[in-house]
Amino acid sequence: MNMIWNAFAKKLFGTKYEKLIRTLMICLIVFLGLRNAGFQIQISPFIIYLMTTTFTAGVMWQALSSADNAAAMQHMLMLPFQRQEFVFSYTAALGAYTILTKTATLLAIVFAVSIRTPAEFLGSILCAVHAALIAAVLFSLKKCRYLAILWLAAVIAAALFLWNTQWFLPALSADSAFALLLLRNADGYSFYRPNGTNSLTVTSHRRCIIWHYLFRYLNAHKNYWMNTAVLWCVACVLPQFFKQTEGLFILPIGFAILCLNTPICILLSCDPALEQAVRFLPDQKKSFCMPYCLFIFVCNMTADVIFLCSWQIQIGGITVFIILISIFFALLSAVCSVLLEWFYPIRNWSIESDLWHHPRKYLVPAAMLLLAGIVGAII
Repeated sequence: MNMIWNAFAKKLFGTKYEKLIRTLMICLIVFLGLRNAGFQIQISPFIIYLMTTTFTAGVMWQALSSADNAAAMQHMLMLPFQRQEFVFSYTAALGAYTILTKTATLLAIVFAVSIRTPAEFLGSILCAVHAALIAAVLFSLKKCRYLAILWLAAVIAAALFLWNTQWFLPALSADSAFALLLLRNADGYSFYRPNGTNSLTVTSHRRCIIWHYLFRYLNAHKNYWMNTAVLWCVACVLPQFFKQTEGLFILPIGFAILCLNTPICILLSCDPALEQAVRFLPDQKKSFCMPYCLFIFVCNMTADVIFLCSWQIQIGGITVFIILISIFFALLSAVCSVLLEWFYPIRNWSIESDLWHHPRKYLVPAAMLLLAGIVGAII
């Protein structure tokens, strides 16, 4: 078991666990900095449990779905292994990676800005462990989807009714033990999901080849489209939050918020093979960067158009000048994102989850927010 654990753990944490040590040091610095700042807010225990569970389960599912993990697992499955040893080692490695490098950051922030009891701290840890186990079990039950859905519904219902009672922690522990029993009967092959995105080929016209590739890549990663759909929903309801402010100076902030579609801004970092081809083949810099910039601009502009239409319907007062500002923000965000991807791509990530939560993704949105404040003050 130690051999399988070490194989996965060193891939996730580094050969000498340097990534884990660095992350824990960052968590400690963030905790001490926020605690010494004296900033305190009231957070209900139910909200903490809900945040911990959903965040951990989401990151764990991303780690289980990682194409890079699928490639590594393919080589591991070629070797002889014991079923239970493989399943528990793989789940433990991904669970430890999720909780210690991702959930730990969230809990460090939450516990730094709010006063929590030891019981609530223990409950948060149990929620994280329980969420990781639930995600692993649901991922392995691909042939029993209806049973998995019923079990998930029962877990949600129990959490809603028991979170404020003395039975919450025992129930959480019992369900975690049940999840371990299910994992005991799982097979290592149930965690292997072959990913065909690395072999995407395009046999279309030369001028449309990049757009075809981008759309096919996004279709292979449905969570990217989900992020875009969420932004469109935000664009619809954003005027409701801004309607209490008088004047149109708040609109540039809305344009900056809608530039936060970060998954489509790291497509070069997501696919190292594509980056290698773009950099080494002749005339690929111009052939790739211009269509990619136009693609991001269209995505940003679509969200801005929805936002402007919603504003005009609910509040009114949209002018040609405001439309030009929206075009400026959408285009500038696209250009900056492509330049950042070209000159400073994200490398040395273990699995896609590291890439999706990398701080570099938010440099362009943060710059857009600062620029929106300046533009809003002018108009």
